[in-house]
Amino acid sequence: MIITYLGGEFIKVQFGETVLAVNPPSKDSKLKASRFGADVALVSLSHQDFNGIENLTHGERKPFVISGPGAYEVKGIVVQGFATDSTYGGEKKINTVYTVSLEGMKLCFLGVLSSPELPAELKEELGEIDVLFVPIGGEPGRLSQGETRTGKGDVLTPAAANKLAVALEPRLVIPLHFEGLGDKNALKQFLKESGEEKTTVQDKLTLKKKDLEGKEGEVIVLKTVQ
Repeated sequence: MIITYLGGEFIKVQFGETVLAVNPPSKDSKLKASRFGADVALVSLSHQDFNGIENLTHGERKPFVISGPGAYEVKGIVVQGFATDSTYGGEKKINTVYTVSLEGMKLCFLGVLSSPELPAELKEELGEIDVLFVPIGGEPGRLSQGETRTGKGDVLTPAAANKLAVALEPRLVIPLHFEGLGDKNALKQFLKESGEEKTTVQDKLTLKKKDLEGKEGEVIVLKTVQ
C-alpha cells in the first residue's frame, strides 16, 4: 500500500486500483483540498475540516462513505468505527476512531481525539495496531476530562499524543493535525517527546506487511502533498 499525507488529517491510502481516503477537508475549510476519485471514504467528525466528501468524486468513481461507528466491509476493506466524545471548534461532538484491515495489516485512525485516556474496552477492541495515525496539534493550556491537558485545536498535545501512542503499542506511528491545523510547533515537540528527533520527512510511505517486522513504535513523518 502507498500512504500519502494531504494536510490536516487528510490521508490517502492506495492499494492496487483501490483508494481509501480519510478525513478530507471540504470547500468551506481553510485547508487546501486535493481532489481525486476514492472508493471508500472515512469521516471521523462532522466538521468542514474533515467531511469534504465532494472532493473525492472523479468521473465515475464515487466513494462509499463511512461517517460513524459500526462494522463495515467494502471492496475487501474491513472497517470498525468506535465513538468517542470530543470537542472541536468549541462544540461538543462525537469523534469516530477507525480501524482498517487490509493486506494483512491494521491501520488505526484516531481522528479528532481530545483525550489520551481511552476506555479499557476500546483499547481491547482496537487490538494490535500496525500503523497508528495520531493527532498531535493541541496546545497546552486547556483542561478537559480527568484534568488532561488538550488545548487549542481541541486535539491531543504532543505529550498526550506520545503517551497514548506508547500505550497502544503500534508498530508505526504517523502524526497528523500539525500541518494547517493546530500548533505549528507540535511536530518538533512530538518528535522530542517520542525520542525521534532525527526522524526524516518522507514524501510518502510504501508499506508491505514484511516491512513491519521488528518495528516497535517507530515514528514516520510524511511530507504534505497538495
